[in-house]
Amino acid sequence: MITQFNDELSAVAAKLRQSTVKVKSGGLGVGSGVIWQTDGLIITNAHVATSQQATVELFDGRVFAAVRSHFDPQQDLAALKITATNLNTATIGNSDALRVGELVLAVGNPLGDDGAFTMGMVHSNNQRAVIADLQLYPGNSGGCLADCLGRVVGINTMIVNGLAVAIPSNTVNRFLCGHHRWQLGVTLQPVVLDRRTLGLLILSILPGSVAETFGLQIGDVLIGVSGRLFTQPDDLAKYLHHSQEFIPLQVLRGKKQFVVNITRKTTVEAT
Repeated sequence: MITQFNDELSAVAAKLRQSTVKVKSGGLGVGSGVIWQTDGLIITNAHVATSQQATVELFDGRVFAAVRSHFDPQQDLAALKITATNLNTATIGNSDALRVGELVLAVGNPLGDDGAFTMGMVHSNNQRAVIADLQLYPGNSGGCLADCLGRVVGINTMIVNGLAVAIPSNTVNRFLCGHHRWQLGVTLQPVVLDRRTLGLLILSILPGSVAETFGLQIGDVLIGVSGRLFTQPDDLAKYLHHSQEFIPLQVLRGKKQFVVNITRKTTVEAT
């Protein structure tokens, strides 16, 4: 029985490794990605695909130039497009169907290892994030979280308090359909400030964007909205999705904390 389980698990891991890629972009090291569609669409994190151009290496060693086709740094998601054939596309699962305690698997390229595999259990699951009790390291970002049948149910993005945080697969599909509202125009990387507070570090700012207009700077850390601190990597995207014209954004710059009242207007208000 145990031998059969091991054989089946090894087969699932092998299939997931074949649909996992290495992503190099913007000189920030190597991250991971998942072959999402047969037309060469690859999903990764926005903090991995920091520039418009990237290099993608498949598990079989083939290397391709990639162009970023979708980008939402507030949800920490990006899509890359390569021109390739014979792709081992991932099977995409329904993240809403995951249950607490269910076995999940992660594949990525941590610390220079190709297609490293780890296993754990679902700690909690909602429409904002899948949180699992498994180990991730630098380089796992953008790689897959899958159920025990090998169906991809999330994109790994960070570790919070020792737990892996993944963006649900259903959120990825909505992202690809363009179901989001206005954008700040920043590239963000989640950072843990303390056990209860998650920060979003600004890595880059698009010229002419809302963020530039309202004086946000590279190195600023976004920590909350309207006095509510961020606890999940997509909290900012959620607030922007529900906001029509105004959002009081809490910012940490060095040791100074302040609020920028961001609107779609051109008048800057700060306190």
